[in-house]
Amino acid sequence: MIEKMSGLVWGGGLVFLLLFTGTVYTVKLRAVQFRLPGFLISRVKHKSGTAGISQRKTVCMALGAAMGTGNIAGVAAALAAGGPGAVFWMWVSAFLGMSLVYAENALSAVYSGDDVRGPMAYISQGLGSKALAGAFALMCVFAALGMGGMVQVNAVSECVRQTADVPPVLIAVAAFAAMLPVTLGGAQRIGSAAQALLPAAALLYAGVCIAAAAHSADRIPGAFSAIFTSAFGIKQAAGGAAGFGISKAVAVGLRRGIFSNEAGLGSSPLLHSAAVDTSPYEQSMWSMAEVFTDTVLCCTLTAIALLTAAPDLSPATAAATVLGGASVYFTASVMTVFAFCTVIGWYYCGAEAFRYLSGGRYMCLFCVSYSIIASLGAVVSSGTVWAVSDIFNGLMAFPNLLALLLLINKVRRYKP
Repeated sequence: MIEKMSGLVWGGGLVFLLLFTGTVYTVKLRAVQFRLPGFLISRVKHKSGTAGISQRKTVCMALGAAMGTGNIAGVAAALAAGGPGAVFWMWVSAFLGMSLVYAENALSAVYSGDDVRGPMAYISQGLGSKALAGAFALMCVFAALGMGGMVQVNAVSECVRQTADVPPVLIAVAAFAAMLPVTLGGAQRIGSAAQALLPAAALLYAGVCIAAAAHSADRIPGAFSAIFTSAFGIKQAAGGAAGFGISKAVAVGLRRGIFSNEAGLGSSPLLHSAAVDTSPYEQSMWSMAEVFTDTVLCCTLTAIALLTAAPDLSPATAAATVLGGASVYFTASVMTVFAFCTVIGWYYCGAEAFRYLSGGRYMCLFCVSYSIIASLGAVVSSGTVWAVSDIFNGLMAFPNLLALLLLINKVRRYKP
C-alpha cells in the first residue's frame, strides 16, 4: 500500500509540475544558472559578517542537508533501477532545480521575518494562505523525520553492518547520542558541525572517485556514451523497447536527483533563512551553487566511478580499486559523515516547520523526539523507510511549487 501511495504521489503529475516550474523560471530568469561561475569567482575572497550565523556556516548546513546518502547509495540505486540514462535526468533535474532554488530563496529573503521563515513566510504572507502554509509545514516535519532522519540512519546502518557485525540497536543508540547534543545547540552548533565535517569528507570522497575512474580511464568515454544513449533510448529504439527504457530512466533520474539536491521541496530557503545576510541575491546564488555541487559534481563523480570501476554498482567495489580492503571502511565512514550532516541539517528544517505549527512551544520536546525517531531508522525495513520518505517529499513539493507559480511576478533576476 505504501509503495502504491508513493507511486501515486510521484506519478506523472508531480514530475511534470517540477519540470514545468523549473522551465518557467529558467526562461523568466533568463537562464540565471549560467551566472553561477562569475558569482563564485567574485566570492572567493568574500568574508561573511561575524554576528549570528555566517554565510559560510549556512552554506555548509544547507549543502550538508542535501549531500546525504543519496549521493552514494542513491546514485547506485538510480543506476540499478534506471540504467546509466538516469544520470542524464539527474543533470536535468539539477539544471532546472537551480532556477527553482533561486526563486525559493529570493521569495524567502523578501518575506521571512523573525517569527516565520522560508516557504511558510511566502505562502502565508505572499499568497495570504495560512492553511496552505500549515499544510506545507506539516509535510515538512514528516519529511524531516523520514528523508532527513530515518532514511539516512537506515542507509548508514546497512553499510556499517556490511562492514562489521554491529547490532542495529547499538547503531541506533550511537546515532541518538551523536545527534542530540548537536541539534540541541540550534543553527549555530549545526552550522559549526557541518562546516567542520563536510568539506574534508567531500574532498576526500571526490578524490577517491576520481582515482577510481582514472584507474579505468579507458572506460570513461564508454560511461558517458551509455549515459546519453540510454537516456534517449537510441540503442533501444531498434528493438522497440525505447518507450519503457526512457520512462524508467526519466522517472528514476528525476526522483533521485530531487532526493539528492532537494530543489523544489522548500528545504533550501528554510536553511538559508538562518544566515545573517538574507539578501535575495546572496541566498539565491548560494543555493544554486549547492545544487550544482551536490548533483552535477558529487553525484556525477559517483556515477562515473561506478560505471567504470564497479560492475556490481557497489561504491565499495569502486573504492577498492584505490583503497583495496580498506574500501568498505572508507565507504562506511564517508556515508556516516554525509548522513550525519543531512540529519542535523534536516532537523533545522523540521524544527522551523514545527515552530510555525506550535507557535514556538515544545521545541525541546521536538528535538528529543526527532533524535529518537531518526535513530529508529537503524532497526526498520529500508524499503518501507524509502517509500514513506518519497511520499512526504512529494506532498511537501506540491504547496511549495504552487506558491512559486502563483508568486512568479515577485521574483526577478537580482543584481549583486
